[in-house]
Amino acid sequence: MQTASTNICERMGCSQELSEFKRGPVIGCHLCNKSICDISWLLNIPRSTVSELTTKWKQLGTTATRSATKW
Repeated sequence: MQTASTNICERMGCSQELSEFKRGPVIGCHLCNKSICDISWLLNIPRSTVSELTTKWKQLGTTATRSATKW
């Protein structure tokens, strides 16, 4: 039985990326001026992942994966 505090890497495996559905709330919290630490805690996502997503959002205006941006 898994608890709510289980690390996302234990559930997903560190090699998997977040779905677009899970990336949306990260950016939503960021736009509401939540800190990276707060977002990480609220959504149970590693701080490094939150940081990478918010940095990508600031620089590119998107959180789409590389494979999704290649057309």
